[in-house]
Amino acid sequence: MAPQRNTGAGAEAELPEYAGHYRLESCLGSGGMGVVHLASSTSGLRLAVKVVHAEFAGDPEFRGRFRQEVAAARRVSGAFTAPVVDADPEAERPWMATLFIPGPTLAEHVKRNGAMPPAQLRRLMAGLAEALRDIHRVGVVHRDLKPSNVLLADDGPKVIDFGISRPKDSELRTETGKLIGTPPFMAPEQFRRPREVGPAADIFALGSVMVHAATGRGPFDSDSPYVVAYQVVHDEPDLAGVPGNLAPLVLRCLAKEPEDRPTPDELMRELRSVAASYDTQAFIPAQRTGRSEKPEVTEPEPESGAKASGPRAKGRRHKWTVLAAGALVLTAGGAFASVQLLDGSEPAPHGSSPRSAPAGFSGWHTKTAPKSSGTPQCSYGARKLFCSQPGQITALDPVDGTVLWRHAVAERGVSGVPPVLSGGLVHVMSDKDKRLEALDPSSGRTRWTRDVSAYDSLRYADGTVLLTGADGTVTGVDSASGDMKWRHRIPGQPVPYFTSFDGDPLAYATSAVGNGSRTRVTAVDPATGDVRWEARLNGALTPVGTSDGAVVFMVGDQNYGDAKAVLRYDPRSRASRRVVLPVRLEQAQATVRGGLVYLMAAGGSLAAVDLDAGGQRWRLETAVSRGSAPVADDRYVYFTAADGRLVAVDTRKGRLVGQTAPRLGTKSGQVMASLPVPVIVNGRIYTSAPDGTVFGMPGTDPSGW
Repeated sequence: MAPQRNTGAGAEAELPEYAGHYRLESCLGSGGMGVVHLASSTSGLRLAVKVVHAEFAGDPEFRGRFRQEVAAARRVSGAFTAPVVDADPEAERPWMATLFIPGPTLAEHVKRNGAMPPAQLRRLMAGLAEALRDIHRVGVVHRDLKPSNVLLADDGPKVIDFGISRPKDSELRTETGKLIGTPPFMAPEQFRRPREVGPAADIFALGSVMVHAATGRGPFDSDSPYVVAYQVVHDEPDLAGVPGNLAPLVLRCLAKEPEDRPTPDELMRELRSVAASYDTQAFIPAQRTGRSEKPEVTEPEPESGAKASGPRAKGRRHKWTVLAAGALVLTAGGAFASVQLLDGSEPAPHGSSPRSAPAGFSGWHTKTAPKSSGTPQCSYGARKLFCSQPGQITALDPVDGTVLWRHAVAERGVSGVPPVLSGGLVHVMSDKDKRLEALDPSSGRTRWTRDVSAYDSLRYADGTVLLTGADGTVTGVDSASGDMKWRHRIPGQPVPYFTSFDGDPLAYATSAVGNGSRTRVTAVDPATGDVRWEARLNGALTPVGTSDGAVVFMVGDQNYGDAKAVLRYDPRSRASRRVVLPVRLEQAQATVRGGLVYLMAAGGSLAAVDLDAGGQRWRLETAVSRGSAPVADDRYVYFTAADGRLVAVDTRKGRLVGQTAPRLGTKSGQVMASLPVPVIVNGRIYTSAPDGTVFGMPGTDPSGW
């Protein structure tokens, strides 16, 4: 096949045929740093692939910024962005692939159709507020939110183009005297002190975007970017044409000082009182044209004004991307601006309990302490819920949420994982002095303690605590008595870190073989430390569950940690079956239920893989940017969202069937170290939320939540 031709102005004459495994079909657009192509995967999935210009591929600084873009885009990938499918910033021509999302940008829509009506404006503002909440929650500041970076999809706005995103701990810093952004949508602090720009700058940009959507112009408007910059810093915004019920909110967004602007959560609360804020109808219900169905373009296009009502709507075209303060260097393409990471963390996997349908359970919620802080982490055993929280361990009655006992942890904190019921006792560990404490499940009294500060890893398996030292020696401790059972090294595992699963008597240790293309799997009897079987399997494998005597693994990507396949290995027959995912899942967590594997990606993608049929059954883009590890019964798969929602999805159709209300609490801007994993007990589902609440819900009909 001959190379494809690009007829776009200023773009390269010839385009590559493939980026990685993705066939490039046509050029969607070209910016200052790269070209975006419509592409397809081997399975036919439609993608938008950004390929950088050849002239920048040899620039080490540019490659560093592109790596930052990929990292930021992966981190925020989810319900309010175009999910990242794959990327290779180290390729000869670096590239990044995102899912195809049909729909025009806000700039295109306003230019074509004029100002939005009030109902659409309310939905737009609510959607952008929710998007910024989830973007900020994973530690990102966009810093270049503008109409051409807002995609109007059927299910709401998507914020795109994280080409100027950057981790907070990155070595790439905003240089003194340099700014990056688009003047009409930049906050005053982006001109005055660019190194101190935080999430509030995105709120200012949201206000400017809303004025554009309502009037076709910005709140600060001039032919000169220098004049606009002065107006942003010194003048009051022009809100003529903004609907009266939205104007006060927009004005608050455009406050000169960051601390005077509302947070995304405050905006969402205010918008709940505005009718139709959260309509679930198509975002642009009646204005789909052939042109508006073009795939999302992640390379920013020149900003467009629109002819619309308003005293200063002039319909002119702006091409402003600011790169240097004072001199205000202008470009016509998309620059790599800087997005700061505020904080970050990884969720942890967990398991579930059997399900049977109860009668007469309507649900409950409670706080384990009147002034509790932090999200409780809960588990089930001995007919009780056990929840850990800073300063205490609490036992709850799962029937009505009654507090049965509390165990104070004094000045020591507890690790951010649920208590473990092992050997008939409740085990908790301090994350400060590294002491393991075993409690009586009936009273909460201490039965024994053990100093575990000398060990690098602690895992439980079938009544045994497995402690791994830095030299690779493993100590097996009886969970009931605290006495040592055995101590020795595990053959073939230099420093074993174990994984175990409910109902499975073995513990599994894995280690990379050679260059990491294979994995050694060792199954150990936790009671004795003896090796029961060993296998060497292709791929970077992580055990995620068991099914009918077989062990199920996620097959990861060595470079980025993405899940690209699922593998089932039967040690009895030594047979394995590998199911390749159509689209890789970033930092996926998984659970196994029978022959099905449910995988939750960091960006909110939830997929079901049928091991028996050998394929992916369904994939759902959920309405969360970050979810807990999933748990499942035969009818529903459940997970917890970062805002405290409990979400249920139909296991057969991959359809969202129910969710609870958010429970954010007073510290809604904080990112939790690990999200609480739901617990299924006798047809009831239990989880917790950032406001300190533990709650139980009936699993018979999640649509009634």
